[in-house]
Amino acid sequence: ARGVYSTNVPELPEVEVVRAGLAPATTGSMITGVSVFDERALTRHAAGLSDFVARLEGRRFSDAARRGKFLWLPLDDGDTALIAHLGMSGQMLLRAPAAGAERHERIRLHIEHPRHGELAVVFADQRTFGSLAVDRLVSDGPSSIPTQVMHIARDPLDPFFDDDLFVQAIRRRT
Repeated sequence: ARGVYSTNVPELPEVEVVRAGLAPATTGSMITGVSVFDERALTRHAAGLSDFVARLEGRRFSDAARRGKFLWLPLDDGDTALIAHLGMSGQMLLRAPAAGAERHERIRLHIEHPRHGELAVVFADQRTFGSLAVDRLVSDGPSSIPTQVMHIARDPLDPFFDDDLFVQAIRRRT
């Protein structure tokens, strides 16, 4: 399987490419297992390793979303999501389930998609500045976002970005 990846220091366009690549393979997938090889990749998940695994195994991803450099995969309860920040060198890779370990692999999610079958979603991060977490979703107008993303404004690629409000905000400035 070819991987979805980001380049050095992922910027917004690269994170959007990762989101778009993950969406078809993860949306509707059940998480059948979680392997954490380096707990430093869970710095955004304050409750620790066992909680991270317990909150994911047996759940389904319902979508793939992004705001700024954060991407998240909402879970089937509608209240939580797996959130990823790629940091400077993080990657989210799609792999065959039996594919060998990636260099700098930190976390592997084993998933089963109704149409695509078994896959692995690998979080690899050379510099360990990126991390994954399960986070609570909160309402943000017409959509829901993880609490860790609330400080980031919508960007023009967001389907709910309001062009008129943006123009009004710019016109108020000198």
